[in-house]
Amino acid sequence: MNGSRRSFIQLAGMAAACTALPLSRLAADNSAVRTKKNIPFDFGIASYTFRAFTLDQTIDMTKRLGINKLTLKDKHLPMALSPEEIAAAVEKMKAAGIELSSLGVIYMNTEEEVRKAFAYAHAAGVKLMNGCPIPELLNFTERMVKDTDITIAIHNHGPDNRSYPRPLDAYTLIAKMDKRMGLCVDVGHTQRLNIDPADEIERCFDRVFDMHIKDVSASSKEGKTIEMGRGVIDIPKLMRRLVTLGYSKTLHYEFEKDDKDPLAGVAESVGYVNGVIAAL
Repeated sequence: MNGSRRSFIQLAGMAAACTALPLSRLAADNSAVRTKKNIPFDFGIASYTFRAFTLDQTIDMTKRLGINKLTLKDKHLPMALSPEEIAAAVEKMKAAGIELSSLGVIYMNTEEEVRKAFAYAHAAGVKLMNGCPIPELLNFTERMVKDTDITIAIHNHGPDNRSYPRPLDAYTLIAKMDKRMGLCVDVGHTQRLNIDPADEIERCFDRVFDMHIKDVSASSKEGKTIEMGRGVIDIPKLMRRLVTLGYSKTLHYEFEKDDKDPLAGVAESVGYVNGVIAAL
C-alpha cells in the first residue's frame, strides 16, 4: 500500500466505521466525501451481483445500498423481451430512482448476435453496452457502433477466456478503430492474471468506458471474489490512480460471492471503498 503501518491502521479504521453505518448512508456519505475531495467518478452495481434475485429485488437492494445506478445482465432484462416490455422495465427503474447505466456483459459469436445486441441496447435507450464479440467480429461490431452511435465496452475475463484475458488484449485490437470501441475493465479478472489493474488501466486509459470493481483472494486463476479490502488487490492504489488519471465514469461493484445472500458482502465492500476515498 506504500504507506506507513500507522496510515494503514487509520485507513482500516475508517473502512470499519463505514461498514457499521446503516446501508442507506453508505453511498450518501461516499457522495459527500467524493464531492469534498473532487473525486470525478461515481458508483453503480453490476446486477450479476444479485443474479439469484428478481429485477424488483435487485432494485430494492441497490436502493438499500444508497446507490442509484445499475448495469443489467440478461437475467434481469431478458433480450427476448419485446421493445415495449424492455421500455416498461426501464421506466420501473426510473420510477425507483435508479438509472440504467449500461447493459451486459453480452456475448456475441455471430453477426446476428451482434445485431440483436445493438437492437437490445437501442430498445433500452442506453448508449453503453458491455460486450464480448469474438475478435473475428470486431470489424462488424465497429460498423454497428457507427450505425447506432452505441458505445461498446469489451469486458476482459481473465485466465478463463481466450479472446480477451486482459484489457490490453482487447485494446491492442481496437486501438485504431472508432473511438466508441472501448473497454469495461474487470479489475478482479485482471488481478487473477497477476497484473496490477491500476497499471493496466493506465496503459489503456483512453478507451476505458466502464469498470467492474471487486477484490479477489489470489493473483492466479484460482482467485475468487472476496469482500473488498480482504483480498490481494491494492484498492487504495487503484482509487488514487483513477483520481490521477481523471476517470470520470462509473465504477460498478460486482460481487460474485454468496449469490444467495450477497448484500452483506456488497455493503462491506462499499464501506471499505468509502474509507479508502475518505483517506485519499
